[in-house]
Amino acid sequence: MDHVDFITQQWERERPDLDVTAMGVIGRVARLYLAYQRGMQATFAEFGLNAAKFDVLATLRRSGDPYTLSPGDLLKATMVASGTMTNRIDRLEADGLVKREVNPADSRSFLVCLTEGGLALIDRAVTAHVQTQARLLEGMEAQEVKTFKALLSKAQAAADS
Repeated sequence: MDHVDFITQQWERERPDLDVTAMGVIGRVARLYLAYQRGMQATFAEFGLNAAKFDVLATLRRSGDPYTLSPGDLLKATMVASGTMTNRIDRLEADGLVKREVNPADSRSFLVCLTEGGLALIDRAVTAHVQTQARLLEGMEAQEVKTFKALLSKAQAAADS
């Protein structure tokens, strides 16, 4: 019995009229999210990053050579507020991991580019990140991971509808 079982059993005892099945599922997903975040945050910290910095660097990296996006494209890819993105870019620029360049198509705007150091760092960090994520799933068989992924996708679609 885990903590979620303990809580749902208390509710079942105190309010047998309630079906707390969903509470158990969502409680476990929430606890799982926190456990995964702890593992990934530790990996990011090894590279002097946090999730926000990693997100921007990874978005630029996966955009392909020349690893350059407009702030608007970064916003779409990361789904954060404009002011938040500006702060992230400022911090990454201060760290020498990205640079702002004038947009050749529109001199009134700029593009955000990975620096050589930023590219090297994100390549090392994403390799470790993928290894961390694999380690977090080590207790599951390959078929279980495949089924889990499908069920999570279905749950996400249901929650988004």
